[in-house]
Amino acid sequence: MKVRDWERRLYVTAHPFAYPLLCAAARRGPVVRVPGVGVVVNDASLARGILMDGETFRKDGPGSPGELWTPVLGPSVLLNMEGEAHRVLRRRLADLFVPSYTEALCARVLDEPLARLTGRLRDGATVDLVDAARVLAGAVIGEVIGLETRTESAYRDLFEQGERIVSMVSLRTRRLSPSQVRRARAVLDPLGDIAAKAYAAGDESTVMGRMRTLGLSEDEARGAAGAFFLTGTETVATLLPRLIALLADHGQLARVAAGGAAMLDRAVDEAMRVTTPTPVMLRSVHRAVAVGGVAVRPGDRILIATHNCCRALGPFDLDRPHPPELRRLWFGAGPHFCLGYPLATAQIRLVARTLLAAGPLTVTRRAAARGVLIPTYRHLAVRAGRGTG
Repeated sequence: MKVRDWERRLYVTAHPFAYPLLCAAARRGPVVRVPGVGVVVNDASLARGILMDGETFRKDGPGSPGELWTPVLGPSVLLNMEGEAHRVLRRRLADLFVPSYTEALCARVLDEPLARLTGRLRDGATVDLVDAARVLAGAVIGEVIGLETRTESAYRDLFEQGERIVSMVSLRTRRLSPSQVRRARAVLDPLGDIAAKAYAAGDESTVMGRMRTLGLSEDEARGAAGAFFLTGTETVATLLPRLIALLADHGQLARVAAGGAAMLDRAVDEAMRVTTPTPVMLRSVHRAVAVGGVAVRPGDRILIATHNCCRALGPFDLDRPHPPELRRLWFGAGPHFCLGYPLATAQIRLVARTLLAAGPLTVTRRAAARGVLIPTYRHLAVRAGRGTG
């Protein structure tokens, strides 16, 4: 297999039926109505316009993220709210993940595990970046929630719990079944108890303590912790191996390693465009309008094919600028732009910088993962030393 085919293989392996459907929709034009799925939007400009219009296209109606996650997380988390209630909660959380705090948090939490990872690479060991990324992402989300047990096995377990919930969802899922809701709550309720304990302690150096200081109720803080756990952990853990693989496959590892912070930021943004950690975004239509010449009605489900919007720019290329309508579209836009963006990027930058400094890295073995929502590698083995990926 050509190295540049791996990203497509990850998608096909994760979604053998839905991914070809998504690609077929892209060939039909910027907007297409797909029976059983909804109105699929494949154009970045149209997608951004929808995301900016929270009155017409909402997250709390039929076929929206609210219908999917409210039974699990409760009614008051940002990803299932709209209107004034959403604006109020968003304002309260605005200062939660400022860059200075997230960078300090990641540096503190990841210092020891990254030192161990660097040591293994410099000793000549082969390292599975999928497992390493899961441990590192678990460590950060464990800190956010207030997890007291801080071992690699605890972090792996935390990641696997979230993966079990997220893997219940496919690209066509509208709502979870009662049994799926029960299984998800069996995971999230104990984590909510941990978060509530950290909230009650009120330590302003912790994320949960900061939520209390910012005026959130205990229920709101529990819901926010659950949302961060579900949406943030897998996004970071899946992106890191794919970032390194993309740079290796395109011969860009050394260039990015030598290029400083600006080059690394460009590489992270371009990798996120190509991998599209949020392949689709959902909205529910609340008033009749036209989207790209297609009439939509109240109750229609809008499926923004973020993957199609982002990949339309072309293959991985560090020298191609992103047009304004595409800028970080994978994190959303407008009132629902990802609140955890600074935390996610702080983790990714720190880990990627550490890996690149330990190089040059060579990919020695890899395989695609099945049964996952976000396409990823089942394993991606690397070692420090020159060679072919």
